[in-house]
Amino acid sequence: MMPLSEKEKLDTLTRLGIELNTINDLDILLEKVLTKARQFVNADAGSIYIRDINRLNFTYTQNDTLQKRLPKGTKLVYSLFSIPIDEKSLAGYVATTGEPLNIEDVYTIEPTRPYGFSQSFDEKTGYKTQSALTIPLKNASGHVLGILQIINAQDAEDHVVSFSRDDEKMMFHFASIAAVALERAQMTRQIILCMIRMAELRDPKETGAHVNRVAGYSLELYEGWAALRNVSKKEIEKTRDILRMAAMLHDVGKVAISDIILKKPDRLATDEFELMKQHTILGARLFVDRQSDFDTAAQEVALNHHERWDGNGYPGHVIVETGFPLEGFEKANGSARGKAGEEIPLFGRIVSLADVYDALSSRRTYKEAWDEEEVLVAIKEGAGTQFDPELVDILLSRMDIIRSVKARYIDSE
Repeated sequence: MMPLSEKEKLDTLTRLGIELNTINDLDILLEKVLTKARQFVNADAGSIYIRDINRLNFTYTQNDTLQKRLPKGTKLVYSLFSIPIDEKSLAGYVATTGEPLNIEDVYTIEPTRPYGFSQSFDEKTGYKTQSALTIPLKNASGHVLGILQIINAQDAEDHVVSFSRDDEKMMFHFASIAAVALERAQMTRQIILCMIRMAELRDPKETGAHVNRVAGYSLELYEGWAALRNVSKKEIEKTRDILRMAAMLHDVGKVAISDIILKKPDRLATDEFELMKQHTILGARLFVDRQSDFDTAAQEVALNHHERWDGNGYPGHVIVETGFPLEGFEKANGSARGKAGEEIPLFGRIVSLADVYDALSSRRTYKEAWDEEEVLVAIKEGAGTQFDPELVDILLSRMDIIRSVKARYIDSE
């Protein structure tokens, strides 16, 4: 990263609000905020904590030095944890006081200070933290939504230096702009989760943790697919934002399915299963008045996530508004022919694999979670029949990050 000039910083601040407000998904936004913040002051690393009542959840981290040690195309995998909001840690102190901390060297913090620096991360990774700038993310009413912490400012020769007072002032403005986008994205996430909870009332399998895992797996599959085709970074970023939200709503059509069917503990009868299949069409109808790329993606996912690569899925080639087969795609029994191969839209193929992977990996009222080895055997066996074989290969190549997504969103007991 090259340091920005003062004019470039002012220009960045001017554009920042517009750029961040084009992002709707909370997770994607947090990644973007951290990336932009580090670029803004040429920092080697950084983290974001999100407030959860009286604790801070460590949510995202980036570290160029550690990333360079990894093989090309792999991602930094990190542990998740939370810390109390008190004055003992740097982030906790800033969340408590609402004031930024700019520390030249975290290893020389005076013992008289109420806060201190935990060396455990450095000891575990071999990284050397030095300068740290910790900024509160406050909304308009002054409530701290989270903490932005950036580490190891660098000069033009990549030597670690302290954050200047100008950096501190500019980053405070940066944080105020980012907090507006953060609050909006949190509201969007809550609206989506409310829709998920409506489905959860009908089908206990549809939990917030489940849909977040499916969304996270879907992003990894898409990024792998896009990398193989040299899709531009700009297009990938735009698509990730849309896909993540659409994937979370893949089963939203279940709100219209009878409890008798959704909560039946035994295997569904043939006629019951035919009614269950309708959740794909019913979910797609929620987005029939498509006014944005998100509506298009959400409809595509809801309609197609039960199609199979071999053409034996459902609902097949149907008219969303009526559920009737498209002309020329009727089977002898009057139902629609299933979509096969690349007839299935990409987002449908992606979420299909992500959904099944999570279903097999997770505990349900009627089954225990399968061991990872069992899950991967089943997924491999489904390559070329149930699943797009290319996407299966991508999943298998990204298991480290898939496991980290699973660890991030754990089902509540």
